[in-house]
Amino acid sequence: MSDEIVFYHNPRSRALIVHWMLEEVGAKYRTVTLDLQKGEQRNPDYLAINPMGKVPAIVHRGNVITETPAIIAYLADAFPDAGLAPALDDPARGPYYRWLFFGGSCFEPALLDKMMKRPPVEPAGMTGHGTYEDVLTAIKIALTPGPYILGERFSAADVYIGSELGWAMKFGAPGLESEPVITDYVGRMASRPAFARTVGQT
Repeated sequence: MSDEIVFYHNPRSRALIVHWMLEEVGAKYRTVTLDLQKGEQRNPDYLAINPMGKVPAIVHRGNVITETPAIIAYLADAFPDAGLAPALDDPARGPYYRWLFFGGSCFEPALLDKMMKRPPVEPAGMTGHGTYEDVLTAIKIALTPGPYILGERFSAADVYIGSELGWAMKFGAPGLESEPVITDYVGRMASRPAFARTVGQT
């Protein structure tokens, strides 16, 4: 069975995050670009891979992996030589998981609430992500020791959080440009060669 990864991609989607991760781990991959404007993500062949009709997705050793943080976690473990995930017995493994999944479960939904001006949910505890302000506070506290989300160690969690914050800044999300701890962090992510080869080209 080939070790090549088949990567289903569109440059105007979260697939950019996975593209960056593929370059960080040094994986051998083949890109299949889907034209979302033409609805290629709804073609039967692709729906057989991901019935949700979304990108990104990867196929590796016959296994299909979808959902961006799941793909990133998978790649970090599948390519341990890249050193992007703490070992299972490393105390940093818990915080790594926390921040790897914080982007999709807290930051992104809170950001969309803010950008789309959705009315607050009552009671506030009904939403798992809390408020946008609470989410930003948590991120700032985590990044303050720096230079990365786990301190001195760059990890796959930075690929996800860094991508989300960079995307949010690009679209003018409130409260980011005025926070040096966030802007400096996003700048460090943008300086990585793998980022420049992928996300940085958009």
